[in-house]
Amino acid sequence: MAFALIFLPILMAALAVAVPSNHLRPWLLPVTGSAHLALTLATLARPEWTTSAAWLVLDPLGKLVLLVVSLLFFFCSFYAVGYLRHREERPNRVFCACLLTFLGLLSLVTWAHHLGLMWVAIEGTTLVTAPLIYFNHTQRSIEATWKYLLVGSVGIALALLGTFFLAYASLHTGMQATLTLEGILEHAPKLSKPWLHAAFVLLLVGYGTKMGLAPMHSWKPDAYGEAPGVVGALLAGGVTSGAFLALLRTYHICLAAGEGAYVSRLLLVMGLFSMAVAGLFMVGQRDFKRMLAYSSVEHMGILALGLGIGGPALFGTLFHVVTNGLTKGVLFLSAGNIHRAYGSKNTEQVCGAMRRLPLSGTLFLVGFLAITGSPPFGPFISEFAILTGALTAGRFLIGGLFLCLLLAVFIGMGATVLKVVQGRVPAAARRTPYRDSFLTAAPIMGLALLVLLLGLYIPAPLNTLIGDAVRFLEGRP
Repeated sequence: MAFALIFLPILMAALAVAVPSNHLRPWLLPVTGSAHLALTLATLARPEWTTSAAWLVLDPLGKLVLLVVSLLFFFCSFYAVGYLRHREERPNRVFCACLLTFLGLLSLVTWAHHLGLMWVAIEGTTLVTAPLIYFNHTQRSIEATWKYLLVGSVGIALALLGTFFLAYASLHTGMQATLTLEGILEHAPKLSKPWLHAAFVLLLVGYGTKMGLAPMHSWKPDAYGEAPGVVGALLAGGVTSGAFLALLRTYHICLAAGEGAYVSRLLLVMGLFSMAVAGLFMVGQRDFKRMLAYSSVEHMGILALGLGIGGPALFGTLFHVVTNGLTKGVLFLSAGNIHRAYGSKNTEQVCGAMRRLPLSGTLFLVGFLAITGSPPFGPFISEFAILTGALTAGRFLIGGLFLCLLLAVFIGMGATVLKVVQGRVPAAARRTPYRDSFLTAAPIMGLALLVLLLGLYIPAPLNTLIGDAVRFLEGRP
């Protein structure tokens, strides 16, 4: 099944290159997204399908991230058809092919049990998403693309060095060097501690760059700000989830080696620092798409913080991967619609969005309430579970700082969002032709309903999947 989930999108990408019609080509996206989601759900229901080769195993952590990626791409694929209808002046061959290849590579990240193969897949997502950021072909978009490539390349190079250090940590003790997850976990207690520590630092910085943890987040505001909304959604909910999975693999190895206390300190510092940086840059933010980029920095900090707390906070951390990924889809897709209707991302020109675009404007406000941890949405449950985990573990200072930073982000982000959705519609915005359509509004509504559902009720299969992932991460049967 691994080969079907990985190669189906790549084969469809080749078909997208061959299809001559600019109008029909985008429909390959929802066809592939629907097939991929069906295959994903079938694989999750059939445990015997989760091992395809020695290096391709879908463990509970991979299952969770694969589900998030597949669900998000499914909704974004339908939105992309509506979006490209409004961009008929631009050829979409490269756009469609890169989106489909991106899905295949991110699926490979979730299946890869060889750390070198996982690194190749994550680097591949960087290369195929760069043309998507440059889709608008403006001076700012090419600048954002180059920054994304340069910063991302430095980060991924450090991750490669960290991977080599991890292999040498086993070789240094006289064991055979290996990069398979099973091989490293089996001999984890015997790994050389200095080399393991150095490997974790390099991998944290490397994959933390892909996640957008501060201070390695400098590419995010430009890339998210200039990319089409659908690309921003997949970057914020897909690429970051894949990079976090890579960090989870490293954390798993360190935990098995008895180095949980060492990695916990680093993760707590990075998590709190990312949240603080995001809160500072949100204050007075006029560009609402850049604001969403800093929101992503904040939530990557929340994931790092939850992982650093460990133990009782792990369920909430892994659940936050789901709720954050889906909520980012609501925010970026609705923000893309507002941007198109107003022709601007600046709050000085964008106001009254709930009047100009009743559906997108309302969903943007709903997304804001959800992502800032307001009840009754999914992120409230996941963030509350992380806070409860911190207090249960006796980390009262961490819990207090977490609450203060959440409040600061709520105030800073709220000021920008309220400027966008409230007020009078400028005369220039009334004359633009864009209106919400079924394809550009229904996917956002679907994602918003899922986020609301996860705040009211966690389906039993998902609850079981997250519980299995926590036990797998802690090495419990």
